Amino acid sequence: MVQPVELLAPAGSLAALHAAVTGGADAVYLGLDAFNARRGADNFTLQTLREACDYAHLRNTGVYVTLNTIVLPREIEEALELARQAYRAGADAFIVQDIGVASELARTLPEARLHLSTQMNIHNTAGIQAAARLGAKRVTLARELSLDEVSELARVAADLGLEVEAFCHGALCVCYSGQCFMSSMIGGRSANRGMCAQACRLPYSLHNKALRKDLPSPGEHLLSPSDLCTIDEVDKLVAAGVSSLKIEGRMKSPEYVFEVTSAYRGQLDRALAAAAGGSHADLPASEAVHQALEEVFSRGFTTAYLQGERGNDIMSYGRPNNRGVFVGRVARIAKGKAYVAVERPLERGDVLEFWTNKGHFSHTVADVVLGKDGLAALEPDRPVGKGDRVFRVRSAARAFEDDALEPRVTVDGKVTMRLGEPLRVEFWRADRAGASAGGIGAGALDVQAVGAYEGPVVEEARTKAVSAEDVRAHIDRLGQTPYVLGSLEIDLDERVGLGFSLLHKARAQALEALTEASLAPAHDRLLKRLDDRPLLSAVRSKGLKIAAWATNPACAKAAKKAGADIVYVPALNYPRGEATVAGQRSSTVEGVPWPKDAVIALPVVEHDPLPSTREGRLGFNAWSYVKPNAPVLAESIGALERASREGRSCEIGPHLPLTNAFALQAAGEWGAARAWLSPELTIKQIADLAEDSPVELGIAVSGFQELMITEHCLLMSQGPCDENCDACPRRKSPHYLKDRKGYEFPVVTDALGRSHLYNSVEYDGVASLLELIGAGIGVVMVDATLMTVEQTTTAVKRLVRARSIAHADGNAVARLEAATTGHLYRGVS
Repeated sequence: MVQPVELLAPAGSLAALHAAVTGGADAVYLGLDAFNARRGADNFTLQTLREACDYAHLRNTGVYVTLNTIVLPREIEEALELARQAYRAGADAFIVQDIGVASELARTLPEARLHLSTQMNIHNTAGIQAAARLGAKRVTLARELSLDEVSELARVAADLGLEVEAFCHGALCVCYSGQCFMSSMIGGRSANRGMCAQACRLPYSLHNKALRKDLPSPGEHLLSPSDLCTIDEVDKLVAAGVSSLKIEGRMKSPEYVFEVTSAYRGQLDRALAAAAGGSHADLPASEAVHQALEEVFSRGFTTAYLQGERGNDIMSYGRPNNRGVFVGRVARIAKGKAYVAVERPLERGDVLEFWTNKGHFSHTVADVVLGKDGLAALEPDRPVGKGDRVFRVRSAARAFEDDALEPRVTVDGKVTMRLGEPLRVEFWRADRAGASAGGIGAGALDVQAVGAYEGPVVEEARTKAVSAEDVRAHIDRLGQTPYVLGSLEIDLDERVGLGFSLLHKARAQALEALTEASLAPAHDRLLKRLDDRPLLSAVRSKGLKIAAWATNPACAKAAKKAGADIVYVPALNYPRGEATVAGQRSSTVEGVPWPKDAVIALPVVEHDPLPSTREGRLGFNAWSYVKPNAPVLAESIGALERASREGRSCEIGPHLPLTNAFALQAAGEWGAARAWLSPELTIKQIADLAEDSPVELGIAVSGFQELMITEHCLLMSQGPCDENCDACPRRKSPHYLKDRKGYEFPVVTDALGRSHLYNSVEYDGVASLLELIGAGIGVVMVDATLMTVEQTTTAVKRLVRARSIAHADGNAVARLEAATTGHLYRGVS
């Protein structure tokens, strides 16, 4: 038996919600005005959410609310109460990033489905196991997975009673979701708070530090991927076992939502029908479908990582915004008009873009006039030249006509008009025999509901009797309702007399009763007040410890000699030949052994070793470098889960953000002894966390903040690459991206070909050490990733000195010039 597959569409506004449902979505996802990763969308309030849920549920469509941001210390109760009230308003599921919110929702609101957001960076088997432990019903997989990885994780999830959701269309982030600090560190707008400024779509140039010049590239938008489009791969995703296909686009127009949802609805239905018939043949979409998808929004399309691609073909180096579709070139210029040789018909209201040698600009078509030569005469308000290309970025013909009553719900009915008995009108859904409510497992609609009205006793006609044709004509007047009449049974005696106004009233009240009965499961929700969560005992640090993050043995040894109490070594740099110094791969720093008590830091990204993954092809296993019974630092929820299962002493790195008390409690329950805090917290917020924290708290205070981790190697833009990372000469030279203002962002590509982008400005929290100690921090770190041996020594000694000064007389060292304190004081929006 073929399992159902849900089509999940974005709803960034009420009009987009209508477009999604009209287009055939099984469920929609939307955000409220807080705690959602698209705070720039129109979004919903609790009041409008009820309206949205009623509209969707009546049409057998589920509603999932996004709570997919980090939640700060003093917001956690607000976030949980918002979820409770959203559930009362009709929400069927919550899509969550924060492990504190997730664990508490699973405990206190088990009636609602918990879905883990792609922001939680789940990309391996251990991550699926962690999701099951959290109480989730579904995992939205990372977008950097191949088809065979999706298939394997779907199988693992099914064994644990979970569903997996995969993105099928829309914008791609170049960075692993939930791991981007670029917008935050540059402008204070956190991607993890729904305020991403899309710094990745700006122009950059790649430089080799030794050459000090731009390296060649196909364009200047070196962090801008093309858009995901799997319209020809839907059958493969179905075969892989996904439970939900997700369309990105809560910031997009209703036209986009309708066209993309409609396209995938048709393709998914074809794939499910083929699978039910035992067919697994390729099912490419038609050219018309491809054109429709291109026309509503496209940066160029790619199947990206789904097919194992990670090179330049997945990128949109030349253009970071909507390309639309090519319509023609300017053939000639005359008297202020541009005559365009159009390859597609134009309509009044189309929005075009002219691409000239001085840039590009938009133009709205006021009128379409075709000459005898077939050229379209347009009047752009800027100069254009012969041969300039013209693209359509918005089609007037594809405008979505919003109608809050559409799509109509078909109802069947019965009218009983027997002499001496009460008038009775009944309605029920025409699909009640086989419908399932609200998407997969939502249960928000009573498809068996019946709406009935009983009126006065039916009497004999005094003049003209009512005919069956009269009854149907007046019952079928459903124009201002969300219903359309299907079959109607009429049980009518002869000689019956009845005023038609009474028949209208009976129809209206029976339909109102049907609506109320149908939506009762979502309207009659009661919230249980559960006991407070038993909290683990608070941990108090005994003295401030100093740590160093070292990517080579020489820096590790230098840090220990300078006074570091703990040294962390990334598993990616532990193998011989993979040490880096100042971001440059170099064997010259491997002449000394690693410290015996060094703690292995597991990667943020750790795919399962399948044939399609870098781990599988290169035979890399991060856990093989961890000694038996030795502690580890986990940078993902999957690594935390594995460490917990193996009974290891474990710490949590800042890439698994713990930003509220419930998140720290969850970490403690998982067995973590220490948590390295997110760089997006202020000192005041750290103090709030430390007050009752069951784990010791640490924070990095020196070095360069990592901004991104990308599956696509950022060094590839300079030319062809054989993806033989072990022998790659580019990794032996320091590289950086340079922005329009001249800031230089170091790029380091690791042993698995994944790139790490760092901030252009050095971070210095050492001068704030006294305040951090007062806030409750127990351990502070020097991140020596981009430091030489000498710089590591200097940085650790400075931190040791700052600790001594703070303990001795409560003073602080001077702040480094041209350094940033990050978010210690300014926080994030």
